[in-house]
Amino acid sequence: MIDSIKSINGLLSGSALTGVETGSANSVSAAAAQGTGSQVSFAQIMGDMASDMANTVKLGEAKSFEAIQGKASTREVVDAVMNAEQTLQTAIAIRDKVVTAYLEIARMQI
Repeated sequence: MIDSIKSINGLLSGSALTGVETGSANSVSAAAAQGTGSQVSFAQIMGDMASDMANTVKLGEAKSFEAIQGKASTREVVDAVMNAEQTLQTAIAIRDKVVTAYLEIARMQI
């Protein structure tokens, strides 16, 4: 499941987004840390969000496996899983908003 989420980054570099700038991961964080006010593309933001979401869910899974092996405390597992759940709910909400916006645009008269 996580690998299919990671494949979103592959879509960003495809020809479907011709004319849209794409960049490396953490470029949004780097631009924010510099405070230069440089332009960041929408594709970069969405790509970084997808990468961060996948990493958060992977961390939750890893903590769960560590708990099964007896290497992680219950609190660490609960924190990681709840963080992953919150991230997934945010991603679902963003997806729903994007679909709603697309449907509204599709209904517009030309």
